[in-house]
Amino acid sequence: MRFTLLLAAAVILVRDPTGKWAGDPLQPWFESLRNKLGLYCCAKADGHTLDDGEWDNYRVFVQGEWVVVPDDAVILGPNKFGKAIVWFRNPWGVKPDTRIQCFVPVVT
Repeated sequence: MRFTLLLAAAVILVRDPTGKWAGDPLQPWFESLRNKLGLYCCAKADGHTLDDGEWDNYRVFVQGEWVVVPDDAVILGPNKFGKAIVWFRNPWGVKPDTRIQCFVPVVT
């Protein structure tokens, strides 16, 4: 029971917009991101920054595997963050069930 409460408190703190990322000049941009289905991408803290070798032509390397980014998850436009970033979920924690919710590439 204590562990569950501690875990819930940690999740709330990570997602707390008045916490760690408060005052970040990119916070409004991150909060505005929506995929093509209109789903909110979550906060910067929930995204995973990708190095150049971890993404290629709308595939991303997450959790030790290459995952194809669905068209509806790609967010084109100016990337104010400057690095590719992906938001994913793995509801069952089993490979290959990783689902990409949002992906912001670096467009050159």
